[in-house]
Amino acid sequence: MTDEEIQRYARHLVLKEIGGPGQQRLKASSVAIVGAGGLGGPAALYLAAAGIGTIRLIDPDTVSLDNLQRQIQFSTADVGQDKAAIAGAHLVALNPHVTVDAVKDSVTEANAQHHLASADIVLDGCDNFETRFAVNAACHMLGKPLVSGAVGRWSGQVGIFASGLDAAQPCYRCFVPEIPPDAETCERVGVVGALTGIVGAMMALETIKWITGAGETLTGQLWLHDGLAGTSRTLALPKDPACPVCGAN
Repeated sequence: MTDEEIQRYARHLVLKEIGGPGQQRLKASSVAIVGAGGLGGPAALYLAAAGIGTIRLIDPDTVSLDNLQRQIQFSTADVGQDKAAIAGAHLVALNPHVTVDAVKDSVTEANAQHHLASADIVLDGCDNFETRFAVNAACHMLGKPLVSGAVGRWSGQVGIFASGLDAAQPCYRCFVPEIPPDAETCERVGVVGALTGIVGAMMALETIKWITGAGETLTGQLWLHDGLAGTSRTLALPKDPACPVCGAN
């Protein structure tokens, strides 16, 4: 690392769980983030600040005025512009040592493996189950760990799914086997803006822990946060032997 990088990451370097070796692992890593919105935005900012080597941001949308209540990586002047490109530019401005690959596209069953193959770890902060299922299946097939986050109203959750690395671990479809018939969206039921920052930051934290080997990650577990009550709890997720994605393993 250069002298500038040593100064930039000084607070990481003094942590015994990260230190120089952990910071080098962060620098050598590649992360893919599906969705550059309420969850992907803060997660990407913290990962760029942490010194992740390469961040791929994948989002098909443009910035709208109603995004700004929670997607604080954007400004009013960004309305109408591509989310991935604008968010990516902010990451480089925050940390010029990070390489950003901004992709304006939707992740589907047909292209998920293509978009995610180069990443060491994948973060899914999208807002629909079709994309979540496509990302999960690709991560399982590619053997990539998946950090999944979701929010709605006042509640949020984060989990890590690593079925492609360990056949004993559940995948996201073990947790959500089918799209719920009453699936809620933030557009329909609302979400408090600050909650997305909490969950996005938690996704970044778990990613940093995974890459550096610090502490215990949420692998095979689900962290649930109740913003109204100010409480959190963690649940173990069982593997579903009949899972359509990982059950055959």
